Amino acid sequence: MRIGSGAGGGGAGRMAVVPLRPCRAAGRLLPLLCGGARSKGASLSPGAPGRLTQRRYKKDVLPSPEGPVPSVSITEIRQYLRAQGIPFHDGYSCLHTPSLFTSGREDQPLPPAASAPYTLFIDKTTGSFLCTATLAEGTWQDFQANVELRHRGVPAPSSEEPEEDTRRAREDARCIWDRALPLWELLDEDETSKTKAMFGISLVTDATLKRFGVRYLRAAKSLVFPWFSPRDATLKGLKLVRVEKKGDAITYVEETLPRFDSYRNLFGLPLVGRRDTELVLTGWELDALALHQATGVASLALPRGATCLPPVLLPYLEQFKRITLWLGEDLRSWEAAKLFARKLSLKRCSLVRPGNLQPRPLEALNQGLNLTKILRAALPASHKSIVSFRQLREEVFGELVNSEQVAGVKWARFPELNKLLKGHRRGELTVFTGPTGSGKTTFISEYALDLCMQGVCTLWGSFEINNVRLAKIMLTQFATQRLEDQLELYDEWADRFEDLPLYFMTFHGQQNIKTVIDTMQHAVYMYDITHVVVDNLQFMMGHEHLSVDRLAAQDYVVGAFRKFATDNTCHITLVIHPRKEDDEKDLQTASIFGSAKASQEADNVLILQDRKLVTGPGKRYLQVSKNRFDGDVGVFPLEFSKASLTFSSSGKSKVRLKKMKEEKALLAKKAPEESSGSSKKP
Repeated sequence: MRIGSGAGGGGAGRMAVVPLRPCRAAGRLLPLLCGGARSKGASLSPGAPGRLTQRRYKKDVLPSPEGPVPSVSITEIRQYLRAQGIPFHDGYSCLHTPSLFTSGREDQPLPPAASAPYTLFIDKTTGSFLCTATLAEGTWQDFQANVELRHRGVPAPSSEEPEEDTRRAREDARCIWDRALPLWELLDEDETSKTKAMFGISLVTDATLKRFGVRYLRAAKSLVFPWFSPRDATLKGLKLVRVEKKGDAITYVEETLPRFDSYRNLFGLPLVGRRDTELVLTGWELDALALHQATGVASLALPRGATCLPPVLLPYLEQFKRITLWLGEDLRSWEAAKLFARKLSLKRCSLVRPGNLQPRPLEALNQGLNLTKILRAALPASHKSIVSFRQLREEVFGELVNSEQVAGVKWARFPELNKLLKGHRRGELTVFTGPTGSGKTTFISEYALDLCMQGVCTLWGSFEINNVRLAKIMLTQFATQRLEDQLELYDEWADRFEDLPLYFMTFHGQQNIKTVIDTMQHAVYMYDITHVVVDNLQFMMGHEHLSVDRLAAQDYVVGAFRKFATDNTCHITLVIHPRKEDDEKDLQTASIFGSAKASQEADNVLILQDRKLVTGPGKRYLQVSKNRFDGDVGVFPLEFSKASLTFSSSGKSKVRLKKMKEEKALLAKKAPEESSGSSKKP
């Protein structure tokens, strides 16, 4: 999720800003602009002209145990290439080889290395390949199949025709692009000035806007950023960005053609020369404009900002010896930059730490700051050792200044949970438990959905209920209404739901912990997952643990999840069933099934309390019994809506914060009373 610059022209006063969010509004203009034609780049309200009845089921799912994609190591890739006589050399994140799709017969000599024939890139982590000359791409198995065809003298298959949805998206993009005008060609100079001031780009010159091909669409009051193919410069799609004002707050709302999951535009890539060796990666198109204008350095904008760096884009970044990541001005952008640097190779990456004197590039330009100086002060992504506090000084200061951001992402639906946990932080392990039938899965799905709607990339591992049922629950919670009674609204809500950074593991029932961890590792690399939900732990203790002590097996699984969360800076929410206890008693931390390791390893322990009543439905509470971040624990009531399957905190009751010192003092006070009472017994 990105933060746009709220400064007007010149940056005289800095206005409040609100995170960018996907928008469906601009999509409603497509029928008007394109004569009724419409792609799936945006959803229309039910009944609107040009609405498609056809549905897409293209959401990515991770491999299932019945037919997983075989994993491959970098050693196996190298051995295969050598055995096949295919020359290659090591890159930062890819192996470089001559393309199978541009050369002729097998016996045709390859051009010398000096003429740069190595246009096919093989991802060192997944084995997936991309030919930048022909845009052919596929899995490692596809690459091996093409090698076999080449040995048989069969020519490599030509590029496939684009899918219907892709073709329509390109047609709609072309339609909008033709109707958009360059800002400097607007008839009214006053309109041009107001438009540039509205987007905070008054200091961005017409020459810069022209160089990057930025246009303006009057009908949508949106800036239009093109996506040109790196192969033949044809228009593949575009992004529309518009401004919404609420008082002093400015929200930048964006929409893409094609949809967000298919939009892979490294904005500014056609302007990069083959000899460029330094690059700045930004999280926003307007930042790329400001950076290039102020410094002259090659600048690219990631298609989804700080949310995700798709591995398919890595081949285009292989030529650069130094990459500086300047993704934004908040702590989430900083965390994302460190995560992306791992993919790009730490040794060539530098990071611009957000701060008052180092805001995002567009804001820095508007404030008159020296952007070249900021780039030179970028911190290396890795260092050999920490020898003194001096190297930690800026990190510590950053956490003190940004204490609210350090606390993590806030829940929008559970404000009382924010008062206790302060926020959702990367690298932590949360253990969640509750009585059977209390609604653990229903609650935790809304808990995760809340974060996902704020841009937290989420991976769901539901081993107890199937993904269709889980997705139905989450869609109902997302829409906050029963869609069974309003099926005409399904496509609208499904389109919005599909744009969330949400993925599902297709496992069901008992699973091997190694298989699950490998799948999670794959998801972190491919989709930049920062929150994994595992429901529940008991399904991780499969048949291989039958001959082992069950408690020891559970400790091993908990330890594996703890290590994964720390190593990958990823938050894991782990659902564990409680022990069988008296239904009339509240659950405690000690009620978690297994040994004490689960609660000891956990940073947070959440308990869903269900106090059943004889006369009617019981009352449900959420108890925070452990909080390693700042120690605040407590309990607050929940209200369940059966129609929307949502829990909401009761506004009438105040959160009861329990400080650990107060609890100990109370226990110490009770202990003498109990001992004196027992001494009076005959």
